[in-house]
Order: sequence, then C-alpha cells, then structure tokens
Amino acid sequence: MLYLVGLGLGDAKDITVKGLEAVRRCRRVYLEAYTSVLTVGKEALEDFYGKELILADREMVEQEADSLLKEADVCDVAFLVVGDPFGATTHSDLVLRAVKLGIPYKVIHNASIMNAVGCCGLQLYNFGETVSIVFWTDTWKPESFFDKIEKNRQNGMHTLCLLDIKVKEQSLENLMKGRKIYEPPRYMSVNQAAEQLLAIIQNRRFQGEKPEITENTICVGLARVGALDEKIASGTLQQMSTVELGAPLHSLIVTGTMHPLELEMLKLFSVDSSSFENNACQRTT
Repeated sequence: MLYLVGLGLGDAKDITVKGLEAVRRCRRVYLEAYTSVLTVGKEALEDFYGKELILADREMVEQEADSLLKEADVCDVAFLVVGDPFGATTHSDLVLRAVKLGIPYKVIHNASIMNAVGCCGLQLYNFGETVSIVFWTDTWKPESFFDKIEKNRQNGMHTLCLLDIKVKEQSLENLMKGRKIYEPPRYMSVNQAAEQLLAIIQNRRFQGEKPEITENTICVGLARVGALDEKIASGTLQQMSTVELGAPLHSLIVTGTMHPLELEMLKLFSVDSSSFENNACQRTT
C-alpha cells in the first residue's frame, strides 16, 4: 500500500492520529521537501514519528518515482506532504503511477493553507481562483497572475496568492554545464510579493490602463499559519510592501467585496486602523 499522508501546517504534532498510525507501520517513509516546509526540521519529525525519513526532492518525485514506489506492492510505503497531499499536482501524478503499477493507495488528509487562511476572518466560499506569485528575474517578469487577481476582484472574490519557494534550484550556468550545484533556498515574503504587484500596477498605468487593484486595495499578509508564532497583518497593498512578518512561509490575500463581518475581523489584524477608515477603494456588501 502507498500512503499519502498530510502533515498539516505547524509542527510534528499536527499529523492526524490516522496518519501517525500509518507512518509507524510503513517500511519506508518519504518526506516531500520542495512544495512546502514545516516550521520544524526532519529530525524533529523523526523523533516524534519514531521513523527514519527519506527526503524526497523534486527530482526524485518527478523523475525517479518508480524507485519511490519500489516494493510498495508488497510492503507499506508512506509519502508525507506538508499540508494536504493534493495541494500540488505532482502528487496526483504519483497516484497515477501507483495505479498503473497495480499498487493500492490511501490518502490521509490534513489541514492546508487552502482552508487555514480562514484564520484571518475572510470566508472561504468568497475566494476565487488561487494564484501563484513567482520570483521575478532580470529577464523574466510574468504578469499573468495579476490578470487572475483582477478577474476575481471584478467578481467580488478574494484571491489567495501562494508565494514562490526555491529549494534545491540550480543556476542557469550550473544547469547548462550539468553541475549538481544548488542555490541556497529562497522563500518569497509578503513584502516581495506586494512589491511585484505594485510594479505591475505602475506598468499597467503607463500603458494607459486603470487597474482594478491599486496601492490602496486592502490585503492580508499571513506568515507561518498553524504555527505557534503565526502572524497576520491586514492593510493596504502599499503597507504590505513594508510590513514585517518574519520567517517563512508567507501567503498574501488580495480582498474582493467584503461582508461587514469580514471587515470587522480584518480590523483585528490591521497595521493601521485608518487604512480601513480612509480607504476609498474598499468595497463591502
């Protein structure tokens, strides 16, 4: 049996009882280590689970999945995922590979950022399409995610923005030369995401457009959701470019039309209460 086990968002103890029981009876246990991270390291998980964990990077999961599934038809193998197992499409591919090999699988769900964002007070059924904001480079500055945020806002919906994670990435030079040298991990902050959004707004204005999202649009920055030092800040997009939320992982929400109760909840986390009182662009139902 292949078990896909969600670990939740905080630390080792966020695994479900069902998930922990599955892990402890597995012969091999892999820890997916590239779509997200926990606030504790591999060693803390091993201590709590009583199992040695094998780190599974993107290369292993996407290119060597058959080795990961080896013997899963005759013994139990677990694949641990931060959050919920299906937070990333890669894990659907793993299930399809298992099925083709005749290996049965079982999914053990857990909390993910997709539902935990409700902690800020915005109602989950008022969210539109989730987007990913990637790190820009000097030569690559995509803006397609901005169009999706605008579409959500035009429809009155909030947008959850998942921020880029760079783990075990190679520089272009090392990639071209086939050198297995990796860059240090990088995790996009709310500040960086807000700065990219502000740059796009300026670009659109230079092109004669009137963006649906402005510097004064109310946003929410979240850091380390589910951890003891979770941090939430609400305010304008401009304020999100300077707010200090600390260590990763970060997420950003661009609000749409808000119910008065949602607005009241966001005020609990306001960087500056006047942002809500003086915000001419704010919309409520």
